[in-house]
Amino acid sequence: MKRFKTSAVVLAALTLLSACGESTSDRAISGGAIGAGAGAVGSAVLGGNPVTGAVVGGAVGAATGGLTKKKDVDLGKPIWR
Repeated sequence: MKRFKTSAVVLAALTLLSACGESTSDRAISGGAIGAGAGAVGSAVLGGNPVTGAVVGGAVGAATGGLTKKKDVDLGKPIWR
């Protein structure tokens, strides 16, 4: 039950970040944050090391966000602007 609550909180936080992506750097930052959160939660739920999951997920998310173009992914103005 504790893992479910933790997952719910992390997913809620990731939802707030999902609206970030006007520029390549915005998409890389938000993709890294979303990937790190998803990797940590996924790894914890599956019994792995959450830190390793966060590092791998963050790297994949940042790379994906950085390699996309505005026409591919534009989720609006990021919350930090």
